[in-house]
Amino acid sequence: MGLANKLGAEAFGTFWLVFGGCGSAVIAANFGGDGNPLGIGLVGVSLAFGLTVLTMAYAVGHISGGHFNPAVSLGLWAAGRFPARDLVPYVLAQVIGGVLAGAALYHICTGKPGFEAGGFASNGFDARSPGGYNLMAAAITEVLMTFFFLIVILGATSKRAPAGFAPIAIGLCLTLIHLVSIPVTNTSVNPARSTGVAFFADAGAVSQLWLFWLAPIVGAVVAGFVSRWLQAERD
Repeated sequence: MGLANKLGAEAFGTFWLVFGGCGSAVIAANFGGDGNPLGIGLVGVSLAFGLTVLTMAYAVGHISGGHFNPAVSLGLWAAGRFPARDLVPYVLAQVIGGVLAGAALYHICTGKPGFEAGGFASNGFDARSPGGYNLMAAAITEVLMTFFFLIVILGATSKRAPAGFAPIAIGLCLTLIHLVSIPVTNTSVNPARSTGVAFFADAGAVSQLWLFWLAPIVGAVVAGFVSRWLQAERD
């Protein structure tokens, strides 16, 4: 596959992740009000994020590797599984896909009378954390969650792992990550996901965006080096 094909796959995959995952949070999480059986809640949103990755990994993963996340690209690079020359193009394609998804979602939501963007599924800490968690708690959460996300990705896609099942393991891992960390940061583990909606949220989302680039990248890069050691080939 040529680089253009790979970048297109990354943009489409990231678009679907942000549109499906964040869309489930903005449109369907509390549909009809608190306690309404039609609202999907935390569990539904967590599943939605996992399903976006699972479906796109099968759809276009064979084209680009199915990163859909700058932290994943950097983690794969750290693990020796992705060339440095492709990092910047991949990250740009992922961010573009995420921002286009945020824009599409915003324009759909504004079609409802009385719509207010509010947090718009953005990530945050302190007052912007769903549970009021502080900066330190948010940073630790994002580093740890991204670290283990990459450990799962690198293990599931290893040539020693059973073939064909990686998207299932990765999608379920992302679901679990959201089940744990939505109350803390609204769950990023993906700088493109955070960027895609931050510019459409209310004031403050962009000012905290730095953490949701820094912490996932730190967690992913550390996981890449750890995974390289864990999965070292032996004669």
